[in-house]
Amino acid sequence: MILSPSILAGDFTRLGSTIQMLNDSEADWIHLDVMDGLFVPNISFGFPVIKNISGIARKPLDAHLMIVDPDRYVAELASMGVEYVSVHYEACNHLHRSLQNIRSHGMKAGVALNPHTPASVLEYILEYADFVLVMSVNPGFGGQSFIESSLRKIAEIKAMIVSKGLSTLIQVDGGVNLKNAGALKEAGADSIVVGSAITSAEDPAAVISALKRI
Repeated sequence: MILSPSILAGDFTRLGSTIQMLNDSEADWIHLDVMDGLFVPNISFGFPVIKNISGIARKPLDAHLMIVDPDRYVAELASMGVEYVSVHYEACNHLHRSLQNIRSHGMKAGVALNPHTPASVLEYILEYADFVLVMSVNPGFGGQSFIESSLRKIAEIKAMIVSKGLSTLIQVDGGVNLKNAGALKEAGADSIVVGSAITSAEDPAAVISALKRI
């Protein structure tokens, strides 16, 4: 599976060291959780931090926009070299347009679904998305426990992708760790976002290596 470690739960006083560790690790992407305090009850970081990260990151940047009206920021993210951008089904009034906007700037477009949102909402949008981000916790905070019903949703989305003959990836974010990553892969996940299970470890690079071997 594609491994995209999240820096959200990391020590931001040592952000440069964290990015360098990820550069040197077996991680595939670097996950950026962008929160505005409106769509989710928390604020994370904005463009100055992303610009600094992009200056030293050697892995593709994967931005998850937990914000209202995300279209306002697509062009700026593209200018910083971000390669993957996911927007929430629940936050976009015109989701087709939002995904087309992301793609028009040369980035891969993802649809994120909150835990309560059923897989069925993807029926008429799936072919316009490069990946689907299944939230396996309620977005807004790191360190939450994995919601087990997410496994069933992943399997449903995988079946939908196969039935449509698409190559859309499934990414999973929230409470992912060494204990449940295998079940996620079996259910159909192609990419996992892992936060505190990596950043709180004594040897984060070793945890990344272990996750890559699942």
